[in-house]
Amino acid sequence: MSDIRHSLLRRDALSAAKEVLYHLDIYFSSQLQSAPLPIVDKGPVELLEEFVFQRLNSLQELQLLEIMCNYFQEQTKDSVRQIIFSSLFSPQGNKADDSRMNLLGKLVSMAVAVCRIPVLECAASWLQRTPVVYCVRLARALVDDYCCLVPGSVQTLKQIFSASPRFCCQFITSVTALYDLSSDDLIPPLDLLEMIVNWIFEDPRLILITFLNTPIAANLPIGFLELTPLTGLIRWCVKAPLAYKRRKKPPLSNGHVTSKVSQDSGEADRDSHLLYSKLHLSVLQVLMMLQVHLTEKNLYGRLGLILFDHMVPLVEEINRLADELNPLNASQEIELSLDRLAQALQVAMASGALLCTRDDLRTLCSRLPHNNLLQLVISGPVQQSPHTALPPGFYPHIHTPPLGYGAVPAHPAAHPALPTHPGHTFISGVAFPFRPIR
Repeated sequence: MSDIRHSLLRRDALSAAKEVLYHLDIYFSSQLQSAPLPIVDKGPVELLEEFVFQRLNSLQELQLLEIMCNYFQEQTKDSVRQIIFSSLFSPQGNKADDSRMNLLGKLVSMAVAVCRIPVLECAASWLQRTPVVYCVRLARALVDDYCCLVPGSVQTLKQIFSASPRFCCQFITSVTALYDLSSDDLIPPLDLLEMIVNWIFEDPRLILITFLNTPIAANLPIGFLELTPLTGLIRWCVKAPLAYKRRKKPPLSNGHVTSKVSQDSGEADRDSHLLYSKLHLSVLQVLMMLQVHLTEKNLYGRLGLILFDHMVPLVEEINRLADELNPLNASQEIELSLDRLAQALQVAMASGALLCTRDDLRTLCSRLPHNNLLQLVISGPVQQSPHTALPPGFYPHIHTPPLGYGAVPAHPAAHPALPTHPGHTFISGVAFPFRPIR
């Protein structure tokens, strides 16, 4: 690599950056012939950081983005595309990461604008194997470009639904991690909300693509995006009534709320409430699908796609918001929030997406305001499962212990070892037979 570096130093910045891509293509194409998962060593990373992420002005950067888009479009081997993308944009924990993330945001934004599907597919894989703190930065860059800066540009982002469903799934997961409704600034923009709701309503299976195409391990990596955006979407639906009620008052004009601002705000809130109701229905439909998919993967009762540990902070947030708002003025919002929570918990447990005991659930919800539907979910009768040898007090009724509970399956032969989750390692994208529900 030292000879290559000396040669690059004699070139102008843009030519050097192009030459680095050329050498990386040769280097990894050669490695892939002898190893299916080549390791990105220190040399190529150092060349990238010196000649791609540090030396370009704005015009040169734009030209480089166009070169990258064309390269990934023209490279016919997916494995080469993926490893080049990974070597370019995998965070290294150093000062070059800011430049790396800025360039990635611009590249994916350009790929959305000109519909470069190979770049979007590479970005989907990147989101799957990259810590969530970086994933939300990419999501923020795309939301800023297509939902905030230029009115109407969200129409361009909407088109990737048919171009790259896999990227859409990962994008939704990232966006729900970014906008957690914990403050007024973290309520999703209306255009973004409408787009995501319409995507999911058109085909609810969209949000299961990553789960259906990923080898599953007993211990999913901590600090990465979840396999589905279900937890984040449930958070949106459940917290929305309270978060919008808490939202700050409209700006004042001469000490008074202007009628136009008040009217516009009221109309936007009404649109949002309808969208969250539509989203809640879609989420329940997806949860009902999951029992079949979990059973097909031999994971029913063994893998919770909605982690109980993630429900704990959600319930705490609902309780805090309910206390913060005046119950006399927010009784309808509190009731709606708790109704949605109860419905989500009931369907998630019945489908095997949420694994917990009835006692766990009672303890979790004990401090929430009273809600009739939630009380039925916590203490009501449960339909008997056809499975035998049921664990006492476990809900849903299952015949194998859940992964992560430390128990050993009663019939080990019936449950072969699960493949290792990709986590930090690179894997090529897996084709998904995507057919929208009509």
